[in-house]
Amino acid sequence: MTNPNKESKQPMLTSTVIRLTEPPPSKIKAYKDWFKENLLLALTIVGVVLGAAIGFVARLGDYDDDVVMLVSFPGDILMRMLKMLILPLIISSLIAGLSQLDAKSSGRMGIRALVYYFVTTILAAIVGIIVVLTIHPGDPSIKDDIGSGTEDTKVSTVDAILDIIRNMLPENLVQACFQQVQTVYKKAKPLRVQISNATNETDGYGAFYVNNTLVLNFTDEEYRVVRDLVYKDGTNILGLIVFCVAFGILVGQLGEKGKSMVDFFVTLNDIVMRMVNIIIWYSPFGIMCLIIGKLMAIEDLAETAQQLGLYMVTVIVGLLIHGLITLPAIYILMTNKNPVTYFRGMLQAWITALGTASSSAALPITFRCLEENNGIDKRVTRFVLPVGATVNMDGTALYEAVAAIFIAQMNNIELSTGEVITVR
Repeated sequence: MTNPNKESKQPMLTSTVIRLTEPPPSKIKAYKDWFKENLLLALTIVGVVLGAAIGFVARLGDYDDDVVMLVSFPGDILMRMLKMLILPLIISSLIAGLSQLDAKSSGRMGIRALVYYFVTTILAAIVGIIVVLTIHPGDPSIKDDIGSGTEDTKVSTVDAILDIIRNMLPENLVQACFQQVQTVYKKAKPLRVQISNATNETDGYGAFYVNNTLVLNFTDEEYRVVRDLVYKDGTNILGLIVFCVAFGILVGQLGEKGKSMVDFFVTLNDIVMRMVNIIIWYSPFGIMCLIIGKLMAIEDLAETAQQLGLYMVTVIVGLLIHGLITLPAIYILMTNKNPVTYFRGMLQAWITALGTASSSAALPITFRCLEENNGIDKRVTRFVLPVGATVNMDGTALYEAVAAIFIAQMNNIELSTGEVITVR
């Protein structure tokens, strides 16, 4: 037997745990980690900066059109690749997204999206009007320098609205992929009246006979102007969207019968997005070449800036107010979240739109930014983005409001409050 007193006298063994904490990462390592995670964004920013710098330096030389074309060629290839994906991306994303939503959810989301588009467009136009009236970039001397246009084009609001409705319902879906309808005005041909027992001589009143046909000899002012529907080049995105929305909702209602069709468009959308992920790595170089080519193509940058510099500043100020104040305010009001985090995920799409000057060309990259960076549900992006790229034109609304009042200022035309509201 052991002596319990002996055991009690034995010293207790204690252990000491020393926790080693990693030193805080240095700023250099933090920059390296950010650059590794956002390599594509960093390369795109570098491409924009280098494009602007090289473009301004290249203006010091004298180049012919062939050199400018060759410099811009890589950028032209980027634009072609992005535009190549627009049509399959819109069709597959709309049908795949709506087919996986019930009709009630689709209707609710569509109404909210259209209300948002309408409100932001109106706000953009209001910002443009306020800015152009405040800065007053229109100077009558500009008209003396650049001259005035010679083409008098007849424009009708009714025709514009009817053209929108016609394009919403295209008569040929294949034709809608590359053409859209537009109302134009043409001069009518001189009136010819067939008569009998007439001689080939003039009647003294501007009319004459040719082979027993009375020809009324109108002047240019006397020609009748008639409407005519023509097809112009350009994808009818609106008509394709309307068809795809109806197709996607109806396929989703078929249940198991339409599952194979839904799987087809979902797979097609995934394939197109993989192509986008490949093309996007070429975009920094393509954007750089686009900027260099555009700067080299300007004949006289100083004269252009002198004539339209204040107008460009007005538009840019309006866009900055709308993008940095109006839209973030709406985001905070609706979500009560910090918009900086959300906007940071959209930088790649913004820079691409800036370099290409095309929201449609930036559409494939916008899909990627929303779904991968900001974690937006694919069913939402697949419906909202294609419709928004066609309907939501905040920048265009702001630009056109500024342009209309700028032209009035340039011609010394004082606009009343009612006329300014009409512009909006």
